[in-house]
Amino acid sequence: MAGSVVKVYGPAASPFVATVLVCLEEAGAAYELVPVDMAAREHKAPHHLARNPFGKIPAFQDGELTLFESRAISRHVLRKHYKSAGGGDLLREGDPEGAAMVDVWLEVEAHQYEPAIAEIVRHCVILPMIGAGGARDQRVVDESAGKLRAVLAAYEARLREHAYLAGGGDAGVSLADLAHFGFTHYLMATDYAALVEERPAVAAWWRRIAARPAARKVAALMSWPPPA
Repeated sequence: MAGSVVKVYGPAASPFVATVLVCLEEAGAAYELVPVDMAAREHKAPHHLARNPFGKIPAFQDGELTLFESRAISRHVLRKHYKSAGGGDLLREGDPEGAAMVDVWLEVEAHQYEPAIAEIVRHCVILPMIGAGGARDQRVVDESAGKLRAVLAAYEARLREHAYLAGGGDAGVSLADLAHFGFTHYLMATDYAALVEERPAVAAWWRRIAARPAARKVAALMSWPPPA
């Protein structure tokens, strides 16, 4: 794609960074992934705080524009850089009702799904991945698994009626679906993948997302340490 290369600051192994990368890949946008040394606490250094005042990842630069917060970055990427062959978009901005459903399920992902799944992924994948010591806090994991099971009951009901979360008849994938990529990718590498697999509609939905070329490309970048 013509135009300047955007920069994403942070490791692809981060679920938040990975979801931004999926959106960039879907958009066909040229980007540079800029490492941030989390072990050395580079994310708390002044030069990174200038990009993200909360000292987290990702941060993002697109020309003179600097952004943080993965959902805001993803919206920007898809709003500015993505154009499908059919003239649609992954935000459904040409369709007020469709856009509203994208917004609803993005809110569900942020306030229901991520809080339930994040501690499972943190304890079962992220901490072992980075070599953090200490035993898994199984109480926290079990509590989160119970919450995620309840959340996924609502997803199963939705996805029995619609192939993708924003619905809309034959409408396809949207950011409402892609926003789930980073954490779900890791969940499926744990014993808790059964929480998805035991729900047929949710499992089929996840397989459709994971099979997308953009998702497959980013999944290959999410190993730790990062590929050379």
